Amino acid sequence: MTIQAINVRNQFKGKIKAIIEGIVVSEVDVETPAGIVTSVITTRSVKDLGLVIGTEVVALVKATEVSIAKI
Repeated sequence: MTIQAINVRNQFKGKIKAIIEGIVVSEVDVETPAGIVTSVITTRSVKDLGLVIGTEVVALVKATEVSIAKI
């Protein structure tokens, strides 16, 4: 599969470092030059995409809301 065009500006290339698989959803940690990006996706998508530790991926980040709390 080749991505021709996408409207997401925050793209981080990296490799999957860890997968915590659940029954319905899984956490996927992607190690990027900017740090670890964690995505929660369906376990079905993990299997359909053939994601395993070491797979090269692109994390696409599009946030509709960012919250900040004072420490």
